[in-house]
Amino acid sequence: VASLAIIGLGLIGGSIAAGLKKRNPDYEIAAWDRNPQSLELGLAGGLIDASLNSAADIDTDLVVLALPVRALEELLPCLDFRDAVVTDVGSVKGHVLETFNKVTGAVPQNFVPGHPIAGSEQHGVAAADPDLFSGHRVILTPLADTDTVAADKVAEMWRELGATISYMTPEHHDQVLAQTSHLPHLLAYALVDTLSQGGDSLEVFQYAAGGFRDFSRIAASDPVMWRDIFLSNAERVVEILDRYVGEVASLR
Repeated sequence: VASLAIIGLGLIGGSIAAGLKKRNPDYEIAAWDRNPQSLELGLAGGLIDASLNSAADIDTDLVVLALPVRALEELLPCLDFRDAVVTDVGSVKGHVLETFNKVTGAVPQNFVPGHPIAGSEQHGVAAADPDLFSGHRVILTPLADTDTVAADKVAEMWRELGATISYMTPEHHDQVLAQTSHLPHLLAYALVDTLSQGGDSLEVFQYAAGGFRDFSRIAASDPVMWRDIFLSNAERVVEILDRYVGEVASLR
């Protein structure tokens, strides 16, 4: 029976647990989260079998780091992966690799960087969806010396969840995601903030139609998580933002 430890039981970590349990109830899943209530919800909902007393208390085949981008730097010194295969779900791969190099001196060969291209404006384990990744892509960005058996094991987990695997270099991933994900979220936050500052903001939102709701929905996403993403991929986000500002200026 495969065993998994999830470090960070939020929307993504909870959805991984829910999806694996739905497809294979014998999967042994333990989790750690700094919020005890998240662990209680995970246990009560049958998403996990056990809660870990600390992030260092890991003894499983596979470890998923389902943490906000910048929280990894704080926790990494406490983690002991032993011989487990390790992956993450971070939206900025370059920053994750820099963090490993900074904290541990090198990127372990058993670490397989990953990023599911799926999510929701909702957050927390209470919003966990067992089918969140079904039909979506997961990008894996293994390095030249990443263990191929480890990479295959991570890919197998995502396929169990119904995802399709794509492979990129970490640099190309961060460039692509700056355009397809990071910029749209930045614009959604800016639009909602701009309209909310007007004296007629209540009326504006009251009469907002479907197009506005579709575009602004993602502005309800976790602001702390997205702040960290923007800062961690700042150079590429600013580059594409400048191009966008140029397009807007030409419209004006």
